[in-house]
Amino acid sequence: MTSREFKERLLARARRANAAVRPEWIEPLERYFTLLARWNMKMNLTALPLDEPTDRTFDRLLIEPLAAARFVPNEPDDWWDLGSGGGSPAIPLKVARQRLKLTMIEAKARQAVFLREAIRVVGLADTAVINRRFDELSDADLGYGSSQLVTVRAVRTDRQLFVAAARLLRAEGRLLLFRPTDRPASPVGFRFLESVLLTEVPRTHLTILERVFHVEQKTLTPP
Repeated sequence: MTSREFKERLLARARRANAAVRPEWIEPLERYFTLLARWNMKMNLTALPLDEPTDRTFDRLLIEPLAAARFVPNEPDDWWDLGSGGGSPAIPLKVARQRLKLTMIEAKARQAVFLREAIRVVGLADTAVINRRFDELSDADLGYGSSQLVTVRAVRTDRQLFVAAARLLRAEGRLLLFRPTDRPASPVGFRFLESVLLTEVPRTHLTILERVFHVEQKTLTPP
């Protein structure tokens, strides 16, 4: 795929999803996409086809994060992405919201190596990778308990995930879940705000939860 073809495909899919794309975002997004395709030939970063990418591939990896950007203020706040894997939604969203201070959490060592290389190749400032399980984070980690944003691509959500996210966020911080359903979620420590459709194929919703503190917070311990 040439750079011109990438740009045309990206802009066409973005228009379909009503997602903004600034001209200065296109080159770093292409660098990320190209790097992901090259590394994916050696290791399983995504099951989506990258040698001949489909519209589904573009939407899942690039358009969903760009469509979600309108719900994320571009402010110098701490942001955690849990289970970052191949870097989406975190890296495309970071391209669009560069003032945020991103830390990607990835338990698998090889994926963590890829994420560090992607940071270098894309040229992302204020971005780091921690090679650890998200439930192993502690108050020794910078930004723990005082962050504004946590993002997760959540095929499945469980109590352990919500407990970890709650511990990272300050009051009124936001948890953004990229998920295949718009079913409301109201776990302990959070208030459901809204769920919006990002893309239709694949059908992905952004569920937005707000961190709240109740008496029940003392029970926020893993099972």
